[in-house]
Amino acid sequence: QVQLVESGGGLVQAGGSLRLSCAASGGTFSSYTMGWFRQAPGKEREFVAAISWSGRRTGVADSVKGRFTISRDSAKNTVYLQMNSLKPEDTAVFYCAAARQQIPIPLTSNDYDYWGQGTQVTVSS
Repeated sequence: QVQLVESGGGLVQAGGSLRLSCAASGGTFSSYTMGWFRQAPGKEREFVAAISWSGRRTGVADSVKGRFTISRDSAKNTVYLQMNSLKPEDTAVFYCAAARQQIPIPLTSNDYDYWGQGTQVTVSS
């Protein structure tokens, strides 16, 4: 059983930056594709970014491409989401997730096996 704990959320002004972290435990970190999703009030959960077990392959949603970067540190069993140029429409609860599927990189929530509890990101205008 994999446990995922997100941190790094908070309140930031538009144009600012935040870095989310997700610490994994209870499993073999390198065996999983790691992803970030978000859910805004009244909306469905949507894919943000994912990274392969090796870190060599990534997938990023068009809505955040060029602004968000996903990375992972296998030594720390942690995946990160660096978010720059934040916009009010980025306001959401951000969730970390782990998937056994490796190829292709999973892009939908149904493909992920484990989830964190979420961290709130609020971007003020």
